[in-house]
Amino acid sequence: MKKTSTRLADGRELIYYDLGDDRVRDAVDRRPLEPTVTSSQIRRDPLLGDAVAIASHRQGRTYHPPADQCPLCPTRDGDRLSEIPDSTYDVVVFENRFPSLAGDSGRCEVVCFTSDHDTSFAALGEEQVRLVLEAWTDRTAELSHLPAVQQVFCFENRGAEIGVTLQHPHGQIYAYPFVTPRTALMLRSLAAHREASGGENLFDAVLDRELADERVVLTGEHWVAFVPYAAHWPYEVHLYPRRRVPDLLALDEAARTEFPQIYLELLKRFDRIFGADEPPTPYIAAWHQAPFGQLTDFEGVGRDDFALHLELFTIRRTSGKLKFLAGSESGMSVFINDVPPERAAERLREVASS
Repeated sequence: MKKTSTRLADGRELIYYDLGDDRVRDAVDRRPLEPTVTSSQIRRDPLLGDAVAIASHRQGRTYHPPADQCPLCPTRDGDRLSEIPDSTYDVVVFENRFPSLAGDSGRCEVVCFTSDHDTSFAALGEEQVRLVLEAWTDRTAELSHLPAVQQVFCFENRGAEIGVTLQHPHGQIYAYPFVTPRTALMLRSLAAHREASGGENLFDAVLDRELADERVVLTGEHWVAFVPYAAHWPYEVHLYPRRRVPDLLALDEAARTEFPQIYLELLKRFDRIFGADEPPTPYIAAWHQAPFGQLTDFEGVGRDDFALHLELFTIRRTSGKLKFLAGSESGMSVFINDVPPERAAERLREVASS
């Protein structure tokens, strides 16, 4: 992998990740951009303790542009200028022009998985997926060193139903200046289980339980994918490395090598859940990593107790129908799942590649 860092016309950082060591990236951003102005601030809900990002500047972000005006495609034909100055790329990461978090409030980056506008992550080759994994890992390392950052979150939103406004295959990375509420819940459960069990790791216990049950979807030598016992979403899969590690940086070479084939198979199965006549399955794919720094609010728990894992889920519950977060989910955070996890796992095994 070759990494080349440059700056866009408004001062934002852009990084090329190339498969070949001989690639030269010296194209200049020729757009007449003014410096990016953001108004992000973090407010704390006094009753729930949640952090809420207020980012009014995002109202003007790019919204469903036509394909020939996609800002994530490479610059082409001399005057078709985009966020990527070069005429081609393998993987690119750049600072979001309309970030939810900025400055002392964190950082937001866009990850372009490929220069091909009309493909999807599931259609990438294994070598390309490995390059994306290396980009996620490198950005996690770099962002973790920023003074304000406590947690790094790599994710992909796919499909208009999810709320995606740019159709080019891409994901995002959020660097939060706090431990997110969902991670804090996991850490509290981890601490409570450790205390109640006399030192057992909850993530290890969950993985052992799932391996012994009927919800396993796919296994490799280094990775395990399963539908969780209490799945929130109609079709939800958690992907764990068999060897517990706190973050992407700690994955060994064997796990990195196997990841592309395991993950691509999962994504292909997601697209087959509802049949060949259905449009591509909308999903969210989210990496959960241990926060950086001391976990002083979670007694007895350290970074190495956390288990890196990826959560992949869709909001489509059946053909042509979506799972909406209505009264119970939105009002009380109590999910109601219409698809039994055991049936979801069975279906995901049925649609395996031949």
